[in-house]
Amino acid sequence: MPHPAQESSVPQHATPNHQPAPAGPAGTPETPVTPVPSAADIRRWRQYLADERAEAAVYRDLAQNRQGEERAILLALAEAEGRHEAHWLGLLGDNAGRTRPASVRSQLLGFLARHFGSVFVLALAQRAEGRSPYAKDPNATEAMAADEQIHEEVVRGLATRGRNRLAGTFRAAVFGANDGLVSNLSLVMGMAASGVASSVVLLSGIAGLLAGAMSMGAGEFISVRSQRELLDATRPTQVTLAAAPKLDLEHNELLLVYLARGMSQEAAQHRVAERMGQLSCDCDPSLSLHPEEPAEEDQHEAVGTAWGAALSSFCFFASGAIIPILPFLFGLTGVAALVVAGALVGLALLGTGGIVGLLSGTSPLTRGLRQLGIGLGAAAVTYVLGLAFGTVVG
Repeated sequence: MPHPAQESSVPQHATPNHQPAPAGPAGTPETPVTPVPSAADIRRWRQYLADERAEAAVYRDLAQNRQGEERAILLALAEAEGRHEAHWLGLLGDNAGRTRPASVRSQLLGFLARHFGSVFVLALAQRAEGRSPYAKDPNATEAMAADEQIHEEVVRGLATRGRNRLAGTFRAAVFGANDGLVSNLSLVMGMAASGVASSVVLLSGIAGLLAGAMSMGAGEFISVRSQRELLDATRPTQVTLAAAPKLDLEHNELLLVYLARGMSQEAAQHRVAERMGQLSCDCDPSLSLHPEEPAEEDQHEAVGTAWGAALSSFCFFASGAIIPILPFLFGLTGVAALVVAGALVGLALLGTGGIVGLLSGTSPLTRGLRQLGIGLGAAAVTYVLGLAFGTVVG
């Protein structure tokens, strides 16, 4: 959404309404006088106009990569941004000729939407909608401010769908990359602090990369496969549909099925009556849980596929674990190699933390600094332990 401009607003009105007309000599109102907007107002309105146009284009670009309901929602958001655009055009009037460029954030959103169209764009759009200045701007209507609040929730819902679709693989990728960065940096720092030769540090780093990547890949495969099997095992089957007509009405064990599934006595009895044909309709739909219907695949999508999680974990662990040993691969030794390794890993941790922040709709900087503090803190502790170990052995 448009971002708060630094210029102050002069007129204190919500719409381009006219000032109260002063009374004439005979007490009759004179022709209404439209307040002349200041240069600061015009600059701010032009910025809002540019941002509204850019964000409407973002939603239209995203809609091109969607189908069905999601496409309709995105196009409706673009239409709403068009109404806001019309508001600022009305205020600007003849001053609308020189539209300012969209804000950097809006331009970035547009670039990502045109070239990627991913959940990252929706996550960024969610944050942008939540920072709209319309609630405090006297020239924006209350309806526009309310629109922005609703838009944030709409985009949050769309972004949540995307997060659910990639949650399993993304979790494995982020954990794999961070584990590779932190564990191998700690290994390299600890080995170097113990006083061994740089060649030994390099070999230790390579061994840590290979062993860790294999371990992470195998562990993720087993973890995700086991979780999917548990979900399959706990999903109700269709057996009650076939068995219900043949059950002994005097000893109806179908009731036990629903009680075992966690339904209350009342709900279970109601469901049994439906299954046995004693009720021709859902007299109380709140009691009809329909547990036999196939479970939605959202649970499985959130877990991800076993092979996808394993490959992501392996590759991202390896990509993270290679960074701490890059200085040693290029011939650096001693303190210089450790400083460069720490700097490279720090940048990578900031990046992975920022990505997590974007996807979760929170501050990328805060998440990046958290990742940085945890990672470098673990490496520092290992370095101190390596110094102590080297002193004892020496």
